[in-house]
Amino acid sequence: MVPSRYRVTSRHRETPDTITLALEPVEGEALSFEPGQFDMLYVFGVGEVPISFSGARDGQIEHTVRSVGAVSRAISAARPGDVLGVRGPFGTGWGVEGAEGADIVVAGGGIGLAPLRPVIQRIIERRDRYGRVSILVGARSPELLLFREDLAGWRSRFDMDVSITVDTAGVDWRGNVGLITELVAETGLGPTTVAFICGPEIMMRFVASALLDRGVEPGHVRLSMERNMKCAIGHCGHCQFGATFVCKDGPVYSYDRIAPLLAIREV
Repeated sequence: MVPSRYRVTSRHRETPDTITLALEPVEGEALSFEPGQFDMLYVFGVGEVPISFSGARDGQIEHTVRSVGAVSRAISAARPGDVLGVRGPFGTGWGVEGAEGADIVVAGGGIGLAPLRPVIQRIIERRDRYGRVSILVGARSPELLLFREDLAGWRSRFDMDVSITVDTAGVDWRGNVGLITELVAETGLGPTTVAFICGPEIMMRFVASALLDRGVEPGHVRLSMERNMKCAIGHCGHCQFGATFVCKDGPVYSYDRIAPLLAIREV
């Protein structure tokens, strides 16, 4: 429950309201985590919020943060040299290793691409252990796409298919315009396909449904849920999701486990 001190080493603006911070421990080694897990980022004197890991490199951890509230605004304002509190990791991972040998679909909408970035990084590191890999990315507009350098790098590879779509765009946009579910229809899916989905809840429901219609098993569809997490250990009850707590039993769930809850809009 006591946060460790981490120093901001770099700050990269992704979109007008979203930045990616790289953090290194003031003392000791950086914590290890599984793709899909999150930690609690603490701004001293302001408060803390749960943020998924969006990457790791050179002994540092990375977090991609959208400025939407008092604490996330304070985190977004951090500059290299500033110190933040970090406690974690918490929650369940995507289970990337368990998908070895399968075809992979990664579908990220908006800020939901951030928790999926470590999945893609892990797959690239062990590319020979996976079958066909399809990455589907959606955003409201081209200006709101995350990880532009990563997207360019992923698209330049010959061993992955990367498709990007936006809801609206200007005349200078040469890519897809439409719903991310339309990309699913163009994706080659096999009987062993495993899908990782993160984004707005309505987007996840429709992408999961499209995958099921194409024959993907419900237990092979994994979604990362977001709820108002406070304690990160299942005590406060803020993130209760049916009979589960997102901070402890999630944030990653298999579709067959939570499909009944997703059908109830008030949950």
